[in-house]
Amino acid sequence: MVADEFVIVSASNDRQVKAIVDDLERAVDESGHAKPLRVEGLDDRHWVLIDYGDVVVHVFLEETRRYYELERLWGDVPRIEWAEAAASHRQAR
Repeated sequence: MVADEFVIVSASNDRQVKAIVDDLERAVDESGHAKPLRVEGLDDRHWVLIDYGDVVVHVFLEETRRYYELERLWGDVPRIEWAEAAASHRQAR
């Protein structure tokens, strides 16, 4: 299995990419979840991949996201809007 869920987000500049990554890692850590299995792409900050095993997070620079069109590769998979997923997660607790 590749992952249960992908999270795809983008930012308009490399500083925002880094800020998103830092905030995400902090929030996941504070919630008591395990550290990522691997983090790749922090050096150039065009596409940072954070692998938590069952969830893989892709943080893109906007132009890089448009270039790779990752959503197109997974076009047949249902999309879950972030607010909907967060609400489901809160109800499951």
